[in-house]
Order: sequence, then C-alpha cells, then structure tokens
Amino acid sequence: MSFTDQHILNDIVKRCIKGDRKAQQELYKIFYGKMMGVCYRYSNNSEDAKDILQDGFVKVYSNLKKYNFTGSLEGWIRRIIVNTAIDHYRKHKNVYFVDDEEGFILENSKTESADSIYSQFGEQVIIEAIQALSPAYKTVFQHKEIAEKLGITEGTSKSNLAKAKKNLRQLITEKEAKLDNGQF
Repeated sequence: MSFTDQHILNDIVKRCIKGDRKAQQELYKIFYGKMMGVCYRYSNNSEDAKDILQDGFVKVYSNLKKYNFTGSLEGWIRRIIVNTAIDHYRKHKNVYFVDDEEGFILENSKTESADSIYSQFGEQVIIEAIQALSPAYKTVFQHKEIAEKLGITEGTSKSNLAKAKKNLRQLITEKEAKLDNGQF
C-alpha cells in the first residue's frame, strides 16, 4: 500500500472513530471481500458467514479507537473477524476437537504435489470444499490464535489442520472426478 493509500485509510479510520457512517461504509467496502473470505472458512453456509462478518464489523467499529495506527489495519480487522467467528462457533455449535497431539500426522513429500490440486480450482470450489469439512477441521487455519481462544494446544490445532488438509484434498479430488464424469 502506498503512502497516499495509507493516508486515505488512516483518514477513513479517524472518521469512523468519530461515528461517520459514510466512513464506516467505505471501510466495510474496502475490507468486505477479504474478510468475507475469512468468514467462509469458519462457517457452514453463506448466511452464517454474513452474520459473522456483520458481528465482526460491529466489533471493529466499536473498537477502532483502540487501533494504534502502527500495525496493519487489515491484520487488526482480521483478528477481530477470526475471534468473532470462533465466538460464533462456541455459541452456536457443538464443536469437538480431535485432541491427539501425539498422533500428529507429518505430511510427506506427496503433500507438495497434492497442494498443486488447490491451484487448479477456482475460489468457489475450494470454499465449498472447506465448508464441507467438520467444524473442528475448519477452525484450525491459524494455530496460535485458535489454540489460545479455544483452550487447546497448538499441536492439537496442527493435527486438526493436517487432517483437514487430507480431508480437503479428498473432497476436492472427489469433486474433480464428478466434474470429469459430468455429474455436476
């Protein structure tokens, strides 16, 4: 981001702090796409994602006075959105975590070639596949923050991520096979 862009963004934040509704709309439009993508990672459907995003932005607006203008605003907003998503799951879902730290699966070199699967598909296919994962597997994409927030170890979070990746690869491969067979 250029100095001018950062200056404009800082001005929008300052206006939001003063309660300027137009500035709040501007901030929302700037970060809507990226933050909606974050919400999709933690939700079962688009309605839940929209609810999380809405609740998250309410928290963003009410806490903007705490933003110190030194770090990344996007990162600061993302952390609020992720925490909102986790809170949403804690309130609305029975989330069970696989706590098998000792059974952590280290992925081998096959993972690198398997990861190339992700680049072959559009964003929507990947989002749909992520949404098909169990809540425990969807919520582990940021180990440290997730572990702290949910009271699990980073190892458990990493284990869940490894299993989520494995399941995600399987779901995408199955979807690709169905597409190849004309079933979609």
